[in-house]
Amino acid sequence: MDLEPQVVSKLELEAVIGFNGHVFSGLRVHPDREHLIYPLGSTVILRRIKDGKQEFLQGHTNNVSCISVCKSGSYIASGQVNFMGFKAAIIIWDYAQKTIYAELELHKAKVEALAFSPNDKYLVSLGGQDDGSIVVWNIETKQAICGSPASAASAGHCLALQYSNTNNNVFVLAGSGTLRVWELDLRNRKIRPTECRTGKMKRIVKCVEISEDDQYIFCGTTSGDIMKINLKTGLLIDCGPEKTKYSLGVNVIRTLKSGDLLVGSGSGTFTLCSRTNFKIHKEVQLEKGVTSIALRGEGQQFFVATETSQMYCFSYDDFKAELISTSHNGAINDVAICFGTSELFATCSAEDIRLWHINKPKELLRITVPNMTCNSLDIMMDGHSIISAWNDDKIRVFAPESGRLMLIIHNAHRMGVTAIAGTRDCKRIVSGGGEGQVRVWELQSHGHRLLGTMKEHKAMVTSIKIKSNDKECVTAGSDGACVIWDIVRFISLQMVLSNTLFRTVCYHPEEYQIITSGTDRKISYWDVFDGSAIRELEGSDSGAINGMHFSQDGRHFVTGGDDKQVKVWDYMEGEVTHVGIAHGSSITSVKLCCNNSTLISTSGDGAIMRWRFPHPPSSS
Repeated sequence: MDLEPQVVSKLELEAVIGFNGHVFSGLRVHPDREHLIYPLGSTVILRRIKDGKQEFLQGHTNNVSCISVCKSGSYIASGQVNFMGFKAAIIIWDYAQKTIYAELELHKAKVEALAFSPNDKYLVSLGGQDDGSIVVWNIETKQAICGSPASAASAGHCLALQYSNTNNNVFVLAGSGTLRVWELDLRNRKIRPTECRTGKMKRIVKCVEISEDDQYIFCGTTSGDIMKINLKTGLLIDCGPEKTKYSLGVNVIRTLKSGDLLVGSGSGTFTLCSRTNFKIHKEVQLEKGVTSIALRGEGQQFFVATETSQMYCFSYDDFKAELISTSHNGAINDVAICFGTSELFATCSAEDIRLWHINKPKELLRITVPNMTCNSLDIMMDGHSIISAWNDDKIRVFAPESGRLMLIIHNAHRMGVTAIAGTRDCKRIVSGGGEGQVRVWELQSHGHRLLGTMKEHKAMVTSIKIKSNDKECVTAGSDGACVIWDIVRFISLQMVLSNTLFRTVCYHPEEYQIITSGTDRKISYWDVFDGSAIRELEGSDSGAINGMHFSQDGRHFVTGGDDKQVKVWDYMEGEVTHVGIAHGSSITSVKLCCNNSTLISTSGDGAIMRWRFPHPPSSS
């Protein structure tokens, strides 16, 4: 007899912190002037400029690689990357309904760029390096009109695409050794290229902008100059600036109503310059490369984004940068939620720890340790300190209000401190290292003392959880061992072994069982007293499970891992009740607030997602 397949509900995404700064021209302002549009992972985010309120467009199966918004604002198009040999989807979204209008699939592996025609009737898509083709789509029929290889066989691949502002049949493609004006012949369903004549000038073009009157094409190059080309004749008019080229290339150009250009470079230089001789009128130096410039309305206000995932707001008059959004731009290694309040949480990654407010996706505090990586962190129960584990063998303790360094424990572990946890009485720290040792430290009013060192693990300690009585803890290691320790007498009480690299371990809230997960994709239940295996669940179809956390009542737990899915499990049934799909990279950690209402997940691309936890706590 066939059993009916279990219905798994969708987790509701409440807010995200983050922005993919590596998507060129990935930040857009909607023509309604009210919303910023940008990608993060497999999600397109619509953020209201006035109050930061977010809405989400979800439907992609992998990272969003490009975005375009039509002139009327009725449609948003987004393209994605996919695995080699697979088709990469383009989704056209109905902006008013916030739903999928059409899904288009012809390109292989990656969609490099998208552009709408001025009358919103056509969409041009450019495939990535492994595809190399352009396709013109009819938006009304949702069908391809025609396609062609994007560049000549002798040229490199194309990187930039721009539609004419007034002519629905003309668009420009540019890239490595390619600069072409294409004309659409709708009657014959063909597109025909005309090569632009740049003479001896050989450049790799990173971005293209067409002046509002369709007279000129401006091309930003990797060598740091801007080529100005006559759109009708295809002839090179000028190339500048002559004396001071933009360091690390020109990443993005936007034309203003005045005719002047906004230019962002790979070194973070952002300028306002003349379109006639490229003379710089105003200049600001931002942190790292500029990847997006989005104009609001007539260009009196504009938004600039960098590859470090920072967003700035500028006004044309004073040209001063106002930082409006920050986020991690690399892998987040751990997340900790402040106990009791459920209002604050902390994340850590390379070089920094950041403190956030749970309801406002805004950074409250940043603690930076240059050139070091924070592997793990915990917020002490009393909320008075953040304890953190670093790859330079040190444990650092910070004050959460000011970020002041309160304590540093040198040489805490050889091969880096890899896991850390604090006791409920806030008097001791348990740490694990890359060499496999577990150590217990006493915090004193003026310093610290090493109480004990325990050695059973043969490899890196990946996770530590302390029992509520502060007398025992459990550690997981990448040697396939989980050890339960007496942290008063500093001896091992129980060990469980499995053929996996353990990534995480959790006590059930009643503390008679532990659950583990790791690279074998299994979730295992173990008895604390005799170490016997109770149950094994298939936790993931692909990749390791990196994060796990229990609800307060012990009826549910959450997992996240390399399959990029946040899963909510029923503990007794051993079944998934809800799945959240929004991350575009491996999930590194998941945590539930103590009030069971909010779930936080983090991933390898720097994204922080806040989900509504679907199961209210039991009244019993």
